[in-house]
Amino acid sequence: MPTEIAPLAQTVGLDIGTTTVRAVIADVIDEQLEIIGVGEAEARGMRKGVISKPDLAVESIKRAIEAAERMAGQEVRDVFVGLSGAHIKGENSNGMIAITGRNREITPEDIQRVLDTACAISIPSGREVADVLPQEYTVDDQDGINDPIGMLGARLSASVHIITSPVATKQTIQNCVNRAGFHVADTHLTQLAAGESVLTDNDKEYGCAIVNIGGETTGLAIYMRGVVWHTAVIPVGGAHFTNDIAFGLRTPVPAAEHIKREHGCASRMVLDQTERGFGPEMIEVPSVGERASRSVSRGMLTEILEPRAEELFTHVYEEIKRAGYDRQLSSGIVLTGGGAMLAGLTEVAEAVFDAPVRLGQPNESEEVAHPGYATAVGLALWGANATQGVRLQRQQEQEREERAVSTKLKEWFGLKKRTA
Repeated sequence: MPTEIAPLAQTVGLDIGTTTVRAVIADVIDEQLEIIGVGEAEARGMRKGVISKPDLAVESIKRAIEAAERMAGQEVRDVFVGLSGAHIKGENSNGMIAITGRNREITPEDIQRVLDTACAISIPSGREVADVLPQEYTVDDQDGINDPIGMLGARLSASVHIITSPVATKQTIQNCVNRAGFHVADTHLTQLAAGESVLTDNDKEYGCAIVNIGGETTGLAIYMRGVVWHTAVIPVGGAHFTNDIAFGLRTPVPAAEHIKREHGCASRMVLDQTERGFGPEMIEVPSVGERASRSVSRGMLTEILEPRAEELFTHVYEEIKRAGYDRQLSSGIVLTGGGAMLAGLTEVAEAVFDAPVRLGQPNESEEVAHPGYATAVGLALWGANATQGVRLQRQQEQEREERAVSTKLKEWFGLKKRTA
């Protein structure tokens, strides 16, 4: 009888977005995610990716996780949460140390020392280091090293990408999750989490950009040679498209959101191909107040949406160009987030970036095969890898301690024999 494979761990990703809160519960079986619970709720108390009204946010968090718990048939406690907001900043830094060991062999302690040196940057008051992402190491004059442990050298340098955020942002997230009855195991930048779930190793190696379109912000992350080299947040998102529709068509915001999701198209070229042979499609638009609704063409809606899409991607392209990667992204651009589902958005992005663009969506199960779930699934995957990494590190430390004890015992018994 074949032996049943037991889950190695359970992991929970929680994406607290401006418009929607999404939760994913997964079992880690044979190093693969098996989605067992999915839940979402309307986000309340959020503004520009940051919690502005904690009481409302707590209820949204609770509803999303409880929906995932009901589907999974089990309760959870620890969750890995996305970190977002217009005030999140990233910058690259370098550090160097001398290797002082007897054999000049690089140890995990040396890695930690050089990372601490690279992180010794000036941080404005009220901000903190949210994450440190190693990029590459240099041993003496040999650069491009991913893992220098065990190598011999006199100098060790490290390049890192440091993400900082306001202290209050992280504390507010932790407080709201705790009040909802759960515990924050760790936080991770939302666009990096999305990259975990939709990018391949080749994407990260040959150059790729994640553009995570949220409700009021859009996160950018640039990968090269397998690691992150640049991150940024643009204060434009899907809600701006909705507001444009509400203003342009003189309709309430909830109606504008419905029209965007059901009929929205950001590309005139795509719309013309869709309507070819059928004539212009008409849309019923509710009016404000007591006035009767009216009909407008879908083309008028596209005239409102296309300029906003071009503006958004122009801001992203300018950020990529400023970072110096506009001609280095061989694997192109990947769009994620709930705002990426707008029809015609991919075509507008291709015209602005002059590069291949695709939608990124997780493939773990049908329930999460949607760009809006890229961050939540990525957080669950990142949490599983982090937990496994901690276990492996503890196991290695235990093995090193056991080897050290064994060596001392052998030396002691050898000394006893010589003195006998």
